[in-house]
Amino acid sequence: MPTVSAHVARTLAAHVDHVFGVMGNGNAYFLDALERETDAAFVAVRHEVGGVVAADAHFRASGRLAAATATYGAGSTNTLTGLAEAVQAGVPLVLVVGDEPTSGPRPWGVDQIALASAVGARTYTVGRTDAAATTVIAIEHALSYRVPTVLAIPYDVASFEAGDVPPTVPLRLPAPLEPAGDFGATAIRRLAERLAIAERPLLLAGRGAWLAGAGAALGELAAATGALTATTALGRGIFPDARFDLGVAGGFGAEGAMELVREADVAVVFGASLNQFTMRFGELFAPGAHVAQVDTAPTATHPHVGAYVRGDAALVARALVAELGATGTSRPDGGWRERVDVAASVRHDPGTGTAEDGRLDPRSVAARLAELLPEDRVVVSDGGHFIGWANMYWPVASPDRMIMVGTAFQSIGLGFPSVPGAAAARPDATVVLTTGDGGGLMALADLESAVRTAGGRGIAVVWNDAVYGAEVHVYGAKGLAPEPMRIPQADFAGLAAAVGAESVVVRELADLDRLAEWAAVPVGERRFLLLDCRVSDRVVAPYQREIVHANR
Repeated sequence: MPTVSAHVARTLAAHVDHVFGVMGNGNAYFLDALERETDAAFVAVRHEVGGVVAADAHFRASGRLAAATATYGAGSTNTLTGLAEAVQAGVPLVLVVGDEPTSGPRPWGVDQIALASAVGARTYTVGRTDAAATTVIAIEHALSYRVPTVLAIPYDVASFEAGDVPPTVPLRLPAPLEPAGDFGATAIRRLAERLAIAERPLLLAGRGAWLAGAGAALGELAAATGALTATTALGRGIFPDARFDLGVAGGFGAEGAMELVREADVAVVFGASLNQFTMRFGELFAPGAHVAQVDTAPTATHPHVGAYVRGDAALVARALVAELGATGTSRPDGGWRERVDVAASVRHDPGTGTAEDGRLDPRSVAARLAELLPEDRVVVSDGGHFIGWANMYWPVASPDRMIMVGTAFQSIGLGFPSVPGAAAARPDATVVLTTGDGGGLMALADLESAVRTAGGRGIAVVWNDAVYGAEVHVYGAKGLAPEPMRIPQADFAGLAAAVGAESVVVRELADLDRLAEWAAVPVGERRFLLLDCRVSDRVVAPYQREIVHANR
C-alpha cells in the first residue's frame, strides 16, 4: 500500500518534471517512491544548497515549477542560502525535507519551520491522512505567490501506509491582474496620451514583464510609439526588435546608451522593481522626465515614478496599444528611434588585451568570448565583481537565457550548482557558466554536478584573478588591509580535469581559440569545457565604479 512519502512523491510528480537534491535519512522514502513510482527525474547534486539552486535555475530557464529535496537537520539548514535567494528573487519551487518526528525533536533536531520562516519561506507539514492535499497546497502557494515553499515529512510518518493516492486535481491559480475599474482605465488612457505626445519615449522592461508573457505586446507598443527600449539585467532580450534596444539599464549599460536613456521625456517601466542598480542610484532618468511604472506591486517602487498602473504587464501593454490605435496616434514613421544610432551607442570598451600587471584584461576576454560562444546558449551567472562582463558583452536571446542565481540575496558561490538546473531545463542548448574564483571555490562540491549533468553542452568561464574583486574595488580603494581580500591562485583547470572535464588555462587571448575547436565537435564527442581565465584585478567594471561613487 502507498506510504505517506509515496503520496507526496506521486502528487508532486504530477506537476514537476525534475527534482534536485541529496539523499539522506529524512528523504529516503520520498526518493524511493519518486524513483519507483513516478516519471519525474531525480538529479543528484553534491551539496544540499545545490538542490535548491538547481531547482531555482530550472524555473528561471524554463518557467516550469521544479523541486528540491534534502534530509532533516544539517541537510535542511544547508539549504537556507539557496532558499533565501529564491525568496528574494520571487522564484516558485518546492523543497521537500525530512523533519523531526511527531514525538518531538531528537538531540540533533532544530526548529526547521522557524529557520525557513526567517528567510521568508512557509512550511507545510504532511500527516498520515492529508499528505497529497498538503502537497497540492504547497504547490499552489509557491505558484500563486511566486515564492518557494517547504514541504516537511516528519521522520516517523514517512513510511506509514496511507491508502490509495487521490487522483490528480487541477491547480487553482490566480488569473493575471487586470487594472481595476474606471480608475485603472483612466490611468491607461492618460498614459497613452502621454506616450502619444512624447518626443523621446522609452520603454523599460524587467523580469516581471517576461513572466507575464508581455514580449510581443511590448514590441507592438514600441513600434506604435517609436520608442527606444531597454531592459533590466533579468529582462534582457524581451523586446522582439533588437535594432532599437539599448541593452541593460544601469551599470551594465554602455555609456552611449545610458546617455540616450537620460534624454527620454516619457519612460514607461514594465515589470521591473527599479532597484538601485537599474536606476544608477537615482541617475538613470533626467529630472523632468515623466516616469510611469506598470507592475503588480501594491504601489510604485521608486520615488521617481510619477504615474503608476497596477496590473499585469501584458494586459496593460495590450491596452495601451489598443488605446493608441483607437485614437489614431501611433507613429508609422518610426519616431525618435529612427533618428539615433543605436548600434554605436551600445558598444562597450573592448579593453587592452593585456592589463598593466601582465594579466588578461577581462573586457577583452569577454569581447572575444562573445565571438566564440555558441549562439544557442543559456548563460548562468554566479555573483561577484565579474558579473558585469557577461551582462555587458554576451547577448542572450531572451530573459530565460540569462540566469543570475545569487544576485537577489547578494550571494556568491551558487554558480556551479545552477548548471544542472539550466541543463535540465534546456536540453538542447549550450549552458555557459560565468563565475569568479572566490565563488567558484565556495561552490566546488558541485563542480562535479555541473560537469556530469551538462557534459558536452557545458562551458565554465572562471574569472580567476586571485582576489575577492568587489571587496578589493570597494574597500581596498578606501585603504582597508588588502590581505583578507586576496585568494591564493587556484588551479581551476586542474580541479575540473579531476572530475572529467576538459580544461584550458587562458593566459593569452589566443588560448581562447580552443573554444572554437571545441564548438566544432559534435556534442556527444566532447567533454565539458572549463576556461581558467587568468585575468587582472586592476580593471574595474563600470557598475562597480557606480557603487563606489554612490557609497563614498
